[in-house]
Formats: sequence, structure tokens, C-alpha cells
Amino acid sequence: MSTNGLTMRVAQWASEQTTVPDEIRHHVTRLVLDHLAGVVAGSGTPVSMAVAAHARATYGGASATGIGAGKLSAPGAAFVNGTAAHGLEVDDGYTPGSVHPSAVALPAVLATAQRLEAGPERTLAASAVALELTCRLAAAGHPATWRNHFHNTPLAGVIGAAAGVASLSDLTPDRVADALGIAGSHAGGLFEFLGNSAEVKRVHPGKAARDGVVSAELASAGVTGPRTVLEGDNGYFAAFAGDDWAPDLVGDALGARWSMLDTYVKPYPSCRHLHGPIDAALALRRRHWEADRLSVADVAAAHVGTYAVAARHADPEPGSLLDAQMSIPHAVSVALARGHVALDEFGESARTDPETRRLARAVTVEVDRAAEEAYPRARPAVLTLSLRDGRTLTETVEQPYGEPANPITDASLTEKFHSLVDPVTGAGAATALADAVWRMADLSFLDHADRLVRAV
Repeated sequence: MSTNGLTMRVAQWASEQTTVPDEIRHHVTRLVLDHLAGVVAGSGTPVSMAVAAHARATYGGASATGIGAGKLSAPGAAFVNGTAAHGLEVDDGYTPGSVHPSAVALPAVLATAQRLEAGPERTLAASAVALELTCRLAAAGHPATWRNHFHNTPLAGVIGAAAGVASLSDLTPDRVADALGIAGSHAGGLFEFLGNSAEVKRVHPGKAARDGVVSAELASAGVTGPRTVLEGDNGYFAAFAGDDWAPDLVGDALGARWSMLDTYVKPYPSCRHLHGPIDAALALRRRHWEADRLSVADVAAAHVGTYAVAARHADPEPGSLLDAQMSIPHAVSVALARGHVALDEFGESARTDPETRRLARAVTVEVDRAAEEAYPRARPAVLTLSLRDGRTLTETVEQPYGEPANPITDASLTEKFHSLVDPVTGAGAATALADAVWRMADLSFLDHADRLVRAV
């Protein structure tokens, strides 16, 4: 498709979305539930608490709720909640764009909805706009943006967030385009955190959510941005992807085909690139451990074949929670050793366990040609275990659990919510929060969650 006028076409579409179909409303509600679970659970991490303290000192106000921080301005609340949402690696994603859309889109839109006292219909529609554009922009530029060392979540997310906030704020198409243009100057986020235990990764969605709110607010106040920010010679894709991007993934069938329906929900608190190998390890353990009387001690070595983006996550000796959540060798080893993968499996006791460390060092990760050809349409992984008795066991995962082709049900999603929120609030309070989100009558669950978190 022609790129001429792409930004304005997107802006026109965003300005028109005041209501969305039932299917979209339900999917957004699912994502809000999953997002709230991540925010509540992630609010107690050191990084989230540092951002909350910064926000209380810097973003005073009473128009929106930073969970764990109390009442703040809308940019401050978006900053706090976006950071917490990504704090434990439990947030949803979109495989074709290698992006976590909700961690940026929802904090920005929900904070603005509180400020504007918007009703649930408009809030869900604006959330859908933010999610959809984040997914489309990320997919259109990936993997070129990744090869250029950028983290797609804040990169695409800030523009998606700005679109959602501008839509909710009833900006004209020209002003929405200004908001997108301003957000383009906020876009960024480097991948250098990988392997460096650099917690700035947790902050990326928060700062993008904050900047998305600010971009729309500045446009509303009359600040102009380039209305060719997406397609321009010096615009977003030129800067971050060069000539290697797909404009049709941005502009085709906007509002008729919803990419955000293909977001996944994470069953494990780690980078999504680890989930295929984890699923394969758990499947082999279920199939062979009891039947063949095996244990992790019987595994001499393991080999993971996967796509190139995932193959970079191959640190065999992670030194921190973040590094473990980015490590395929650790994830495979601990899944085989424990038979389940939750937050504890990435903690210090798991990282320092002698047998887990021994096997992690014996896991090799390489690019598999078939997997590379399938990505990013799918996230394949092939796990082969070499046993000490000379046998090999192999499991192939085409799509990890939680993808649209291998989905998590509403009931299982609620179970995930409880697994994350119950330890913070107690089961009864968590049930009340989940019920309030499923009803989506208003946004009072944000204040309720904040009170519960600060009471801990």
C-alpha cells in the first residue's frame, strides 16, 4: 500500500472509535484483568517502589491512581502502573511485533479515563485503539527494529498510547496526528539491558505510558507534531527500521481486522521467548519422568533449537531475577527440575541450586532453520534431552501456551489473576477485584487495588 498520508489515516481512524464490537470489549476486559494482576503483584518490586516514590515527589495531583502510590496526575499514574505491569514479566504480548502492548496502552488510557471520568464504553474503545496501534506498529517494524537494538514495547507503545489517550480526549483528527507526531519524538528504549541485570527494562513501559499521556495532552494544548511521523523521510519507521517495514500492517483494514485479538497471555513469569522451551520441558517431564523413572539427574545435556531472536536469550548462569527471566537454559533446567514454573523458579534459591545450575550450563541454544522461517508468525522451539544412558527425548512446540492458537480460557485467566494477587491482598479481596473488572461498570477497582497494596 502507499505510505502517503498514513499518519493521517491512522489519526482519522483513532478519532472515530467511540465504541467497539462486543468481541473487542471482552478481549480488552481480559487484558485489563491480566494487567491489573501484574500491576498489583509487581508493585512491590524495588524498581516499582522507586518509581512510585519518584512519582509521588514529581507528579502531584489527584486525578488518577498509581497502584501503591496513591493519587497522582495522569502521567504519574501511567508511569507507576506501566512500570509495575512489567515488573515481574507476567504481562501479555503480541508475537508478530515482539511487543507487550497492555503494559503501555492500558496505564495511559486508564489514567486518562480516571481524569476525564470517562464511562466504560469509551474507556474500552480507547484502550482498543491504543492496543491495536501498538500491535500494528510493532509488527510493521519487527524484526528490523529489534536488529537495530530497540525494545519494541516502549518504541511502538508510546505512539499507541498517545493515540488511545487522544481518542478518549475527543481530539480532532489533526490533533490526534499531532499527538502521534509528538509521541514519535518520545519513542525509544534500548536492548542493552539484556544480560546486564539492568532494571531499566522494567521502566520502559512506564515511561512510554507516561509519555503517551503527555503527548496527547500537549497536542490538546495546541503543540503541533509532524503529521507525517510514521511515513516521513525522517519519521518513525525511517529512524528505527529503515526501509525494512510493512506499511500494510499499519493501515490495512483498520477497524475491520483487529490485530489486538491475537495478543497472548503469559502463563509463566518470564520473557515470552522462553515459553516454548518451557512448554517443551514440562511436556517431556510429564510424559517420561514417572513412566520411565527419570529425574533431572538423568539428563546429561539439552539442546534448544529456536528462532534467532529467542536464541540470544542463552545465558547459562543468570545472576539476578531479571537475567533468569531472560535465560532459556535456566528456564529449561528449572522446568525439568521442578515440574512447574512460577516466580519462585526464577528466584535466588532456584538460581543457586547446584543441580539446576549444572543442567543450565549443559543447555545449548541454537537457531533452528524451520523455526526461524516460522517466526514471527509463530514461536517454535525444539527441545532435545540427551540422557546419561544414551537415549534422547525430543519435544516440539509450535506455539506456546497462551497464544490465540493455544489460548488461555477466561477461567484459567482468573486463576492466573488469583495466583498473582492472592499473596498480596488475600483471596477474598482478589475475588472482589476480579469480579469488578469482569463487570467493568467503572474504574473503582483501581482505587480499591491501591488501598489493598498500600495496606500490606
